[in-house]
Amino acid sequence: MKLKAELMDESAVQRALTRISHEIIEKNKGTENLAFLGIKTRGVPLAKIIVEKIENIEGVKLPFNELDINHYRDDLTEAHIIPEVTDYPIDFDVTGKDIILVDDVLYTGRTVRAAIEAIFSLGRPSSIQLAILVDRGHRELPLRADYVGKNVPTATTEFISVLLPETDGCTSVKLYSL
Repeated sequence: MKLKAELMDESAVQRALTRISHEIIEKNKGTENLAFLGIKTRGVPLAKIIVEKIENIEGVKLPFNELDINHYRDDLTEAHIIPEVTDYPIDFDVTGKDIILVDDVLYTGRTVRAAIEAIFSLGRPSSIQLAILVDRGHRELPLRADYVGKNVPTATTEFISVLLPETDGCTSVKLYSL
């Protein structure tokens, strides 16, 4: 892969996450019924940042867990891969909650579909809202994000990489071409 551009540096990522945090508070008229789920892998640290920002703004503690969607993905059976089911217990009841689902990149929508299926296996939330750092287009399913850090129209031959300290040692968003 060839690096085409750095789309967001650490400051730009932090600004986008701060804006998303404020938008979540505004849209939900506070934090009363909110709970956060970060899609494993890079959605987890992004969700933690958003939760911390909202907790600092509102002075409240918010429910947060990571969500492993491997068991719910529709592309693993095609490759004859049997996902290892890891149990990440959710320490709050999703029923009746306004769930904020967080991930790094929205592309076809299949990851989000799997996450929604995983959430409904845990209970029936009041609503599910989607927060995404980068929306690159090319949806295969009728899904859209409620909160977007940056919209980046891409070609199908391009790839967006979100780098975070927990997984990559730095913070940035880069665009690559094949």
